[in-house]
Amino acid sequence: MATEPVAERLPAELTGLGYAAALAHERIPFVSYPYEWPFGMLRDAALLQLELVRAGLAEDLVTKDATPYNVQWRGARPVFVDVSSFQRLRPGEPWAGYRQFCSLFLYPLVLQAYRGVPFQPWLRGSLEGIEPDECRRLLTLRDRLRRGMLAHVVLHSRLESRYGGGREDVKEELRAAGFHKGLIEANVRGLEKLVRRLDWEPRRSGWTRYDEEAPYTEADRAAKEDFVRETAGLRRRTLVWDLGANDGRYTRIAAVEADYTVALDADPGVVELLYRSLRAEKAATIVPLVVDVADPSPALGWRGRERMPLEDRGRPDLVLSLAVLHHVVISGNIPLASFVDWLAGLGAELVIEFPTREDPIVRRLLQRKGPGANPDYETDVFERALGKRLRVDRRTILPSGTRLLYRAAPPA
Repeated sequence: MATEPVAERLPAELTGLGYAAALAHERIPFVSYPYEWPFGMLRDAALLQLELVRAGLAEDLVTKDATPYNVQWRGARPVFVDVSSFQRLRPGEPWAGYRQFCSLFLYPLVLQAYRGVPFQPWLRGSLEGIEPDECRRLLTLRDRLRRGMLAHVVLHSRLESRYGGGREDVKEELRAAGFHKGLIEANVRGLEKLVRRLDWEPRRSGWTRYDEEAPYTEADRAAKEDFVRETAGLRRRTLVWDLGANDGRYTRIAAVEADYTVALDADPGVVELLYRSLRAEKAATIVPLVVDVADPSPALGWRGRERMPLEDRGRPDLVLSLAVLHHVVISGNIPLASFVDWLAGLGAELVIEFPTREDPIVRRLLQRKGPGANPDYETDVFERALGKRLRVDRRTILPSGTRLLYRAAPPA
């Protein structure tokens, strides 16, 4: 992000408070958090952090922390946003951000790469990340013997136990032993190699191959694309949300007429694959996030204000909700009217797909729950709920006959 001095002199309200300068930053289109990123995004953010530490060391600077919350995204490109994280390197002292790097970057990546443990729920449950001993206990003996694990996990855990969190004691011992900048540089180079080696391949699932298995004909897909393209083209959008984006087919169509688009999906594997394709395309206006709309990211941190809930980070002016409603209502047990009410409360124009009870996937979902399940899941109930909160401008039936598309907007 672009960062520039506000003026040659400090503003009057900052004079005498010890500040060296006032900086203005380019506005972030949409704030996201590490517990909403897929594996590849967290890894790329980690590599950016290490690259900046190396660059800083060349100028006798170092970062005082190493948290992924200092990274945001311009599409599929990570951007460091905390200029104040840099400080002068003090002779004889280690990199103060090393522990935080391990807890919030390295260990989450290691556990997903080696043990298949998704890190998103863990980071959502703890803003401080994963403790060294927690990571050690979750690794097998074979994993602990992998390159880099002995130093960064096993020995790190033992040091934590020995010093009980007394980091000043560690600093004094290192200083007395002749610790120098070259050791930090070597540590950072080793971490870079380790992070680059970490990999995670999403398992094939119904979601990662949804486009192959979904009950759509080519005519259905073409009709949906035309519907989204027509709606997106009505006016320029500032922010678009695509709920249940999957491979981003419709995200990309909407993004053509939008300043910025957020692609949300509950499946980390799906979002990982989408991120890889967007990164390869060097996409600058689409960010993919792991978000379940039936359980979206809540307010977290001190007084619930450090990390904002999804809706408070920028309201969209267009929302796509394609092939989502039946999963939220039937699988997620969210009342149909309540989900429609939430969508309407976003205050955006809406493109929503309603698969009827005759749709093959809907039939399968209902059969799992037994007779009489979800009596509110009916076309007329849905249309009444939608019309109660929004003005329906267009309704069409896809060629297969079991799915309907609606365009609705807040009342004028």
